[in-house]
Amino acid sequence: MESLIEGITRRKTALKPIKITKRNPTTTISNHHDGGGGVSHDDDGVDNQYMIVSGEEEPLSPSARLFHEPNFNVHVIAIMGSKNPIDPRVAYEKLPQTLLKHHRFSSLQVVDDKNGGMKWVPTNVNLHDHIIIPTIPQTLESPDKFLQDYVYNLSKTSIDSSKPMWDLHLLNLKTSDAVAIGIFRIHHSLGDGTSLMSLLLACTRQISNPDAVPTIPTSKTKNSGWFSYYSSSSGGGGPWWRRWFMTVCMVFWLVWNTLVDVTCFMATAVFLTDTETPLKAPAGAEFTPRRFLHRTVSLDDMKLIKNAMNTTINDVALGHGKEDESTISTEKKNNLPKKKIRLRSTLLVNIRPSSGIQALADMMEKDTEAKWGNSIGYVFLPFTIGIKDDPIDYIRDAKAMIDRKKLSLEALYTASIVDLVLKFFGIKASSMFARRIFSHTTLVFSNMVGPIEEIEFYGHTLEYLAPCCYGQPHGLMINLQSYVNKMTIVLSVDERIIPDPQKLLDDLEDSLKLIKEAVYAKGLVKDG
Repeated sequence: MESLIEGITRRKTALKPIKITKRNPTTTISNHHDGGGGVSHDDDGVDNQYMIVSGEEEPLSPSARLFHEPNFNVHVIAIMGSKNPIDPRVAYEKLPQTLLKHHRFSSLQVVDDKNGGMKWVPTNVNLHDHIIIPTIPQTLESPDKFLQDYVYNLSKTSIDSSKPMWDLHLLNLKTSDAVAIGIFRIHHSLGDGTSLMSLLLACTRQISNPDAVPTIPTSKTKNSGWFSYYSSSSGGGGPWWRRWFMTVCMVFWLVWNTLVDVTCFMATAVFLTDTETPLKAPAGAEFTPRRFLHRTVSLDDMKLIKNAMNTTINDVALGHGKEDESTISTEKKNNLPKKKIRLRSTLLVNIRPSSGIQALADMMEKDTEAKWGNSIGYVFLPFTIGIKDDPIDYIRDAKAMIDRKKLSLEALYTASIVDLVLKFFGIKASSMFARRIFSHTTLVFSNMVGPIEEIEFYGHTLEYLAPCCYGQPHGLMINLQSYVNKMTIVLSVDERIIPDPQKLLDDLEDSLKLIKEAVYAKGLVKDG
């Protein structure tokens, strides 16, 4: 299996930025036919010269620079299941017309000779260095296991920094839930997870309307965060004194919760660490390979629970995740400490306003501008360990916790603190500071909203989307990705911590069924 990804640098040390001379800002995209290393490149029959005009050289953002430190070598993996076989020639034809028009996908990250920092520099792109087509054995006992092992071996490696830091792996491998598989691997310095997924979705089109980009659902209410408390509590009206009183109360709680959260954040960076439980990864976990698995459940079931309990999909997603973590920890109760357990999830929040899929599509088609970059805040989500008699209580607890976090500016202030550490103490201190934040918590949990209609990527209808990461210091990362009427649960696990990730997926699926049954049993589902 490792021979399939020969030629990709092993992920043992930090990414070493290279020094080059300044190039012409015009980027040439070339396709040369020089496959090898266990990877086949058939004659694509596509004109192999593309001219793309890039912008000027730009400095890397502070967050992007962090991902070049040895303990922050994080890569985003986006697994896409296709309903039809993949034609590699289409990728060679379409990539220069779409993804490569974003300058970060056709630029090197190099050391700036003037100030010692790093900057984006346009470069020639050889697509055969980025499109990997492995040779797949004709007879396989388990195609699903082959795919898992392939991605597992990818997580042992790092993308060579002498080229733009992304690659696309195309596997015409029929698995239990797809006819073929495409795997995008992108270094996290190119952008945060939300921005990268938005850019990939901007390359897709609706099946029902080939000229339209996917539709991403948004909140139906104009109020969000702590302002929603005011409207729900007072109806947005009432006597002036009541409105004034509610406003004062909300501002007070906003300031108080922010102060408490920022204090907890600073304490976590300095000394406050989660309890040593079987779920907490040991030191150096960021250098270990990860096993990636996914399971698709019904998004309609989650919506049913959401409507029955007057919550959000985030509440349901987090609530059923909390139930499963409690189950896992209880099963390992012989290894749990007798004292009170502190177990938290780190949630990374993109604090930069999203450009939107249409804006990114226009950027690639019409060379317009779109906001981009790593701008990340940190939010801690506490998990309680214990089996509850009523499964619905997990949803109630999740809703209470998320509502409390909405009434806080934790993400904005934590991002500012990390930027200040970088500004005054340098990249090494900032990297150490950020790593302590991650290593002092237990897991990562995230939920990403996807298209509400079926989409195609370069003419290939997608069956599912399964994004996740490797290179983080946690032993467990859970990501939920919605698509049409499905929700895909994606795990990135250190097998030393979760030796049987398939059972974890089974438990997550079962917990959702238990909550759904409890909702019906209590008569919370309205007919019609």
